[in-house]
Amino acid sequence: MASFHLVSLGCAKNLVDSEVMLGILQENGWELTDEPAEADVLMVNTCGFIQPAVEEAIEVILEMGQYKKEDPAKYLVVTGCLVQRYLNELSRDLQEVDLFVGTEGVAEIAILLQRILEGKQQEKAHCPDRFLMNASLPRTLSTPFFRSSVKITEGCNNRCTYCMIPSIRGNLRSREIADIITELQQLETFGVKEISLIAQDLTAYGNDRDASTNLIALLSHILKETSIPWLRLMYLYPSGVTDALFDLVQSESRILPYMDIPFQHVSDSILKKMHRRYGYADLCKFIDRIRDAVPDMALRTTMMVGFPGETEDDILQLEAFLKDYRIDHVGVFSYTNEEGALSEFFEAQCSEEKKKERMRRILELQAGISKEILQKYIGQTVPVLVEGLSRETDLLLEGRTVYQAPDIDGCVYINDGIANPGDIVQVRITEAQIYDLVGGIVQQI
Repeated sequence: MASFHLVSLGCAKNLVDSEVMLGILQENGWELTDEPAEADVLMVNTCGFIQPAVEEAIEVILEMGQYKKEDPAKYLVVTGCLVQRYLNELSRDLQEVDLFVGTEGVAEIAILLQRILEGKQQEKAHCPDRFLMNASLPRTLSTPFFRSSVKITEGCNNRCTYCMIPSIRGNLRSREIADIITELQQLETFGVKEISLIAQDLTAYGNDRDASTNLIALLSHILKETSIPWLRLMYLYPSGVTDALFDLVQSESRILPYMDIPFQHVSDSILKKMHRRYGYADLCKFIDRIRDAVPDMALRTTMMVGFPGETEDDILQLEAFLKDYRIDHVGVFSYTNEEGALSEFFEAQCSEEKKKERMRRILELQAGISKEILQKYIGQTVPVLVEGLSRETDLLLEGRTVYQAPDIDGCVYINDGIANPGDIVQVRITEAQIYDLVGGIVQQI
């Protein structure tokens, strides 16, 4: 029996691809090993979205290459976004890699690896036409059994000037509602309690299909045809969020009062240069609409600093916006020029020093805001999905409220009571830190 070791890099969407490859390989008799030294095939599923991700991927590939150097009988396979974006350069510079597989080659991974073992894989690269996953493909979860992500689209039709996703992943391709429901029902049989619906732009779901296929229709089918208790919405485009979605979130407790909506910035001039389809006034109205419709909604967003042409006034406007609107979770990252993106050629590029300084300012501001926001939970009893023992100490349990998404937000440290991973328990909050909460179990539900 051949064995493989897989390193998965990048976002949740990339992790789903890795889990599909895991499932396909295991169904075809391959054995997964956590030890690279023991594997016949070393695999790296890469991210190539931004330069830091590219650098991380190259570092991991070279690390895996050392195992092959020590044991030349091993094979090294690189898959994913980095391959789709930089195939020619990788083929030239990484001679130790035996096979490069693009983002669309996920379903063929077992066939490709078998050909490598048999010496029948003549070409060093496999980048087939566009592919859309479906529920018939095997999938092995790498997340805890009680939570998972479900990718409802592939690609993107937005043309943000800084983003390479459309050129890497292609145009928008939406899965059929019935196929998504089948996958959710399969996950439900595994004991999944929380599903994060993910896409490059969740609100664009169905735009490439007929009018009956849209996010509201999908959520309605999920509510009717599954009983998964927590449904989380990730990566929505601001101008695509409708009143109908607000109404559904307000009326259906299983759709969590949490939305991840990347704003990227608030300055009209910067948003226009980014080709984002909204401005400052739109964002202000948007947040007011959310809080009127669903008062306890937790908002997560991302902000990019250092975009070409960004001025001190733009940063001051961003700071004022965050102070005024007090968003629950804010991720901040600095702009990097991406080869092939339109913004690479924009004038008035910001220096790295200026980017770092602006990023520090926004992060420090948001840390104070987050600490103040979390104070409101002290004394409340809230449902918490238990993850297991705390990463900080075995003396505590750790979980998340509906207002905290896995891996990116804070957590709840549980200092009293007994529960198992995957349990949803009632926790009375007694303490609030900068990003995390502390409390004890009072009732299991």
